[in-house]
Amino acid sequence: MIAYTIYKNQNAKDWVTFVHGAGGSSNIWFKQIKDFNKHFNVLLLDLRGHGSSKEQHQSKLNKPYAFKTIAEDVLEVIDHLKIESSHFIGISLGTIVIRQLAEMHPTRVKSMILGGAILKMNFRSQILMRVGNIFKYLLPYLVLYRFFAFVIMPKNNHKQSRLLFINEAKKLYQKEFIKWFKLTAEINPVLRWFRQTELNIPTLYVMGEEDYMFLPSVKQVVANHTKTSELFIIQNCGHVVNVEHAVIFNQKVIGYLLGESK
Repeated sequence: MIAYTIYKNQNAKDWVTFVHGAGGSSNIWFKQIKDFNKHFNVLLLDLRGHGSSKEQHQSKLNKPYAFKTIAEDVLEVIDHLKIESSHFIGISLGTIVIRQLAEMHPTRVKSMILGGAILKMNFRSQILMRVGNIFKYLLPYLVLYRFFAFVIMPKNNHKQSRLLFINEAKKLYQKEFIKWFKLTAEINPVLRWFRQTELNIPTLYVMGEEDYMFLPSVKQVVANHTKTSELFIIQNCGHVVNVEHAVIFNQKVIGYLLGESK
């Protein structure tokens, strides 16, 4: 089982589950724990090969990765904790894991908060992936990860997010990074299906105004998925919205979840 941490609130019934992105860990939610725990029970996860799951999950490191199996890792934890359903909050690639879980087990997902959501690989991101595929066996993974971080989060006000993810990525193995990177081979058909299919689950996209690689496609999807989807854009903010503008992120998301919990 992947590693997890819980923060119980004896006065709360609802759970909020946080899912980080590739190269991160549950540490990226440090600005959310206190505020969210005032209203909810909080569950933090370290996806396979990340954070505290690096040691516990060695038995699966040699097996191919797929978004379905990673989503099943999350389901295993909430089953173990006997959580019938939860609100899910994700960032970056973690949003794909949440959406995959919602496809497979919609009754377990009360709502989805998708921060820095990835719904389409634009031309720049596809070039980035091709560069990574060429050099993933030739260069140390941290060299590639730093390059990706600078491309996705290039501005000075993105520096804190950029450094946080780079420092967390240092805890990965080279082989583990490659396995996660290989997930990009299946990402396009998965994202195409997500863009075409609207689930009957309340969904809030929280995007940075400066998230130039992923914001345009989110705008298009929200314009089409009008029954359940909302978009909130944080000004002067890049990809990692929960770190760059934590106060705004927390206020908006908690308000949204309290409304959905009624």
